[in-house]
Amino acid sequence: QVQLVESGGGLVQAGGSLRLSCAASGRTFSDAVMGWFRQAPGKEREFVAGIGWSSGILNYSDSVKGRFTVSGDNAKNTVYLQMNSLRPEDTAVYYCAARAGLWGVVPPATTFYEYWGQGTQVTVSS
Repeated sequence: QVQLVESGGGLVQAGGSLRLSCAASGRTFSDAVMGWFRQAPGKEREFVAGIGWSSGILNYSDSVKGRFTVSGDNAKNTVYLQMNSLRPEDTAVYYCAARAGLWGVVPPATTFYEYWGQGTQVTVSS
């Protein structure tokens, strides 16, 4: 089994920055796709960004492109989400997700991912 633990959430003013971390433990991946999702109250969970561990393939939603950066540290089994120029509409619970295996894409669909973290709250005040 794989455990994903997010950290780094908090309260920030609009225009500020946060860096989220997602540490994977348990059965380690030889390769995987790691994704970041978010869910605001009353809304569906949506894809934010993702990365392939060894392929380096990146994918971003249009709403965060140019502001957020996803990266990974294979040695630490950790994936990061650097969030800059934050907006009130970025307020949500942010989740890390993973799918083991070597994939040539980073899908945005929640159904693709098999492991999920518990989430970390990000609140952006105006």
